[in-house]
Amino acid sequence: MAPMKVYGWAVSPWMARALVCLEEAGAEYEIVPMSRCGGDHRQPEHLARNPFGEIPVLEDGELTLYQSRAIARYVLRKYKPELLRDGDLEGSAMVDQWLEVEAHHVEPTLWPIIRHCIIGQYVGRARDQGVVDENLAKLRKVLEVYEARLSMSKYLAGDDVTAADLCHFGFMRYFMATEYAGVVDANPHVKAWWDMLLARPSVQKVMAGMPPDFGYASGNIP
Repeated sequence: MAPMKVYGWAVSPWMARALVCLEEAGAEYEIVPMSRCGGDHRQPEHLARNPFGEIPVLEDGELTLYQSRAIARYVLRKYKPELLRDGDLEGSAMVDQWLEVEAHHVEPTLWPIIRHCIIGQYVGRARDQGVVDENLAKLRKVLEVYEARLSMSKYLAGDDVTAADLCHFGFMRYFMATEYAGVVDANPHVKAWWDMLLARPSVQKVMAGMPPDFGYASGNIP
């Protein structure tokens, strides 16, 4: 069977969400590298894969799938369903709940901070500290919820790692490279959870392709 193909650039936090789950699943896959700067995602051949011109895109045989969380769920459902708690009605509901929390409360809060604190300086955009501060205030409130949850269980959906935890990695990785990492570290249970994620071989492998500056400083931007 041919390996699955994943189209995108490895520094992307959305790409990382899919790659970490592929690694956890032990799936055979290959990355088809693309150039964002070169506009590969706007070319007709990629728009045929994803009409929104985004990455990642997964190809598995006749299936073409986009949206990183959908890719993560598909891969885990196929190869490692226990990470979705498949077959456990309540357990799978908890995984779904925290995936939704990440999608609606974490990514939208971390991304503006990352954009202003890391990316902006390399693309000629002045930092808007008001935007940063507004989202840090939101993040502190979100982390109160996470701290309370993680004081009751090692991971978000229980005492074993699941997709709910893994799907946080990409954006957390870059936020923790900003000067505001202490906002997370101030919550001991959240910090312990993050440290456990960082210790996972899947995370370490994917993180190796994610320099904290997205590759801008070295000129290795995709």
